[in-house]
Amino acid sequence: MASSRADEVAEILWELKRAGKIATYTHIARRAGFSAGNGGRAMDSCLKVVRRDWPHLQWWRAVKDDGTVETGAEQETKLREAGFALEPHQSGKSAMLVSIEQHLMVWQEAAPAAVAPETGA
Repeated sequence: MASSRADEVAEILWELKRAGKIATYTHIARRAGFSAGNGGRAMDSCLKVVRRDWPHLQWWRAVKDDGTVETGAEQETKLREAGFALEPHQSGKSAMLVSIEQHLMVWQEAAPAAVAPETGA
């Protein structure tokens, strides 16, 4: 059974798919109402559940905060297939999304409700 966190992350991944965008672990976790955790561990756990329970969702649209992807991993392949450019990272063990800022989802947060002025009688 999916956790409420995974449910929220699944909804956000659906938004990302419709928009053709990606988002960082931290942005997704915050939008879902929790912390991504040390090194993104809470997000990794949610993504495992999402992959198991909703295999049709594009889990690979959730990227580490630094924009790196493990070289040779399924996520790298999926991102490339979707048209995202990646280049080798200096570590040699990962690839880096090119121009990540252009591909990140930007959510418009709801503006606080205006307070109506009091009228004196």
